[in-house]
Amino acid sequence: MLGVDLSVPSHPRIVSHCLHSAHIYPGIKFETSRIRNTTMETGEMKPPTDYGAYVLDALASMTRHSGAVDQTSLRQCLGMASSYLVTDVTMNPNGGMASWNTGFARLVDVLIALHARGELELETLNAASKACSECWTVAGNWRTMLDCREGVRRVAGKLQKLLDENGRTYKGGAVYVP
Repeated sequence: MLGVDLSVPSHPRIVSHCLHSAHIYPGIKFETSRIRNTTMETGEMKPPTDYGAYVLDALASMTRHSGAVDQTSLRQCLGMASSYLVTDVTMNPNGGMASWNTGFARLVDVLIALHARGELELETLNAASKACSECWTVAGNWRTMLDCREGVRRVAGKLQKLLDENGRTYKGGAVYVP
């Protein structure tokens, strides 16, 4: 059995990844008994999440080499919207709602641009519709996030303008409706 000693000071994300990997790679033994919790020892707080920055980084990464938007990656970003809603708002009560709204709005702006170029895939629009539904539900479950529903409403309104005349399909394909 291969052993990995994590007793040396490591970046917390690396340690977290190794701990997660222990479940994925059961043949590798991860020695965790000597891992130091740097947050507890130093009193340092982990930086808050920032969906706006994450989206910007993801878009830059996917367009850096080819100049094209990878819609699979775009759908992954949309799929994380509700999780980032929770972490952005709870880890950063003063600016989390704004950072989340910025990220979600940027993604939808990219969808609108793809639509204008005739490149938007139905699956990507469905992912955006599902993200709106999930974020609406999440925002409704916490009083501190109720204002985020306005951001979801704005995004959903933009997406609705992309639909066919009947308001239920996109390019003839059924659109996700919760």
